[in-house]
Amino acid sequence: MIRISIIGQSGFGKSVTKEIKKMEGAEIASIFTPDNKKDELYKFAMENNLNVHNTSRLRDKESIENFKKYQVDLLVMAYVTDIVPLEIINNPKLGTIQYHPSLLPLHRGPSSINWAIINGDKKTGITIFWPDEGLDTGPILIQKEVIIDDDDTTGSLYFNKLYPIGVETIIESINLIILKKAPKINQNESDSTYETWCSQKEIKWDESAENIYNLIRGCDPQPGAWTLINSKKVFLYDCKLQKNNLKINNRELFFSEKEVSIGINDKKLIIGRMKTEKEKKISSIEWIKNNEINLMTKVG
Repeated sequence: MIRISIIGQSGFGKSVTKEIKKMEGAEIASIFTPDNKKDELYKFAMENNLNVHNTSRLRDKESIENFKKYQVDLLVMAYVTDIVPLEIINNPKLGTIQYHPSLLPLHRGPSSINWAIINGDKKTGITIFWPDEGLDTGPILIQKEVIIDDDDTTGSLYFNKLYPIGVETIIESINLIILKKAPKINQNESDSTYETWCSQKEIKWDESAENIYNLIRGCDPQPGAWTLINSKKVFLYDCKLQKNNLKINNRELFFSEKEVSIGINDKKLIIGRMKTEKEKKISSIEWIKNNEINLMTKVG
């Protein structure tokens, strides 16, 4: 029987825990979640009488001592945003594995899904790796590729592709570890890229239509890409890029009862939803009506 500890959060951490709980030859010894009793993983652990700890900082002496007392064989890091100290990473007898939503060493860092789309990548994937003292730098256990479709957003890419394949591959990795067949393949540092957190982005309308579209998709649903419309900061979501068959002037808003779009040279950006800063997302047609926008209003 392999004793496993899980550090994670949210729906992904919960899904990983549910699948590990079903495994033969594995036992969940402990779970560590962020200090939030509304977190999905925390609630699941409480409902199933699992040993769970709400932890504000994994680097704290109390967190490290709590982890060590369980004497686990393997640590699984499933959606971790806190810094995990080496005292925890190096403690399990069989090591620690971590999920990262990119094809390492590409897109190291906290917003790897956003940047893959913003940069116009045609594919990405997930990596299960053995973390070390660096940021997403440890040896690779398994990688799986997925295609980034032209209409993918950060939300669709994560929930429809990287989330399910990630859960599945973590279980595959644990089975390889149990069978003592789990590889450790060093990352090629010459191919490495790193991007920091993706923050709210202003749309630069003098860029190409493709770059603008990729930026909006990569910031959808979070952190959001925005532009100014009548001096208001407005975020755009659920967009599509098509031929500008209506010959809409560059940076001008065009709308009808069925569609709201912006001209970008020979293309038009069709907007699904919009929101003014600090307000809720609504359909673009509703937003246009609520804000009494005139035809041919310039954006930016």
